[in-house]
Amino acid sequence: MNEKGCILVTGGLGYIGSHTVVALQERGYEVVVVDNLSNSRLDVLRLIKRLSGTEPQFYQADCTNREEMARVFDDVFTIDGIIHFAAHKAVGESVEKPLKYYRNNIDGLLTILEFAQAFGIQNFVFSSSATVYGTASTFPVTEQTPLSAPTSPYGATKLFAEQILQSVANAYKEFRCLSLRYFNPIGAHPSGLLGEFPQGVPNNLLPYITQTVSGVLRELTVYGSDYPTPDGTPLRDYLHVCDLARAHVLALEYLERTQDEVGLQFVNIGAGRGVSVLEIIETFEQVTGKHVPYRIGPRRSGDVAEIWADIKKAWRLLGWKPEYSLEDALRDAWKWEQTIRG
Repeated sequence: MNEKGCILVTGGLGYIGSHTVVALQERGYEVVVVDNLSNSRLDVLRLIKRLSGTEPQFYQADCTNREEMARVFDDVFTIDGIIHFAAHKAVGESVEKPLKYYRNNIDGLLTILEFAQAFGIQNFVFSSSATVYGTASTFPVTEQTPLSAPTSPYGATKLFAEQILQSVANAYKEFRCLSLRYFNPIGAHPSGLLGEFPQGVPNNLLPYITQTVSGVLRELTVYGSDYPTPDGTPLRDYLHVCDLARAHVLALEYLERTQDEVGLQFVNIGAGRGVSVLEIIETFEQVTGKHVPYRIGPRRSGDVAEIWADIKKAWRLLGWKPEYSLEDALRDAWKWEQTIRG
């Protein structure tokens, strides 16, 4: 395996970050992981090594802490690119604790960008979100869909982050950035060895379903059944986490091979179709043969009724499209749940 360069991955032991680290190492990259372990676990390093054959260099550090990050950048001889995942990510919690989200998500990005500039690192892949579209009125949303006011502080931090990146790209022509606006990643590594480790009660739908079926939680709450959708529950664009990880690798390779001025570009990463919460439950039951006990609850603050992606640009620019089906993602999520419950 020929190593292609050294990539710094912030939040690299988290759900999406860890799968991306595996994909990067399988592709021949050397990886340095920074993670403060606030929403991840140290033993993910061992799981990454089992899957890719290599344990990445790891620093327990917080992206908002300049002293800790200075140690990383001073210690690592050469960094050829950065993939920035590190951020708080729960929509509901961000409504309850907005200052926590603004401080962490914006400060972390600013610190990383300052070090990237100081060390001459030009290639930057940012973990953005479909929440920047707010309450869109036409579907599917394209990268040209007008951005509306975010419905949560989490979404606002992603929108502000993109504005910061745009300012940097405008000021420094050598800066090359892809902001991946992804939708709803689900599933786990098909091996069953790597998946999502939610802290406490899950905020995301699939871990909530799998923990309910495995008996950790009593029942699933479906937040709202009176949305203007076919079955009254929210429509989302769900994609397999391994497809999302591969998109980050392809984004990095695009930045590396493109000789033209890149600046900042936005790319939707999703499955390209909307699926309701009730459809997810029904499909999970069909795929696994397990019953999902659930109840209908009130709407959750910050949620939009429906959103799904137009993903043509991802194919045109990166050569990316989903390879896993919804059924694959649900099956892999359940396999992962069985692994961690023994």
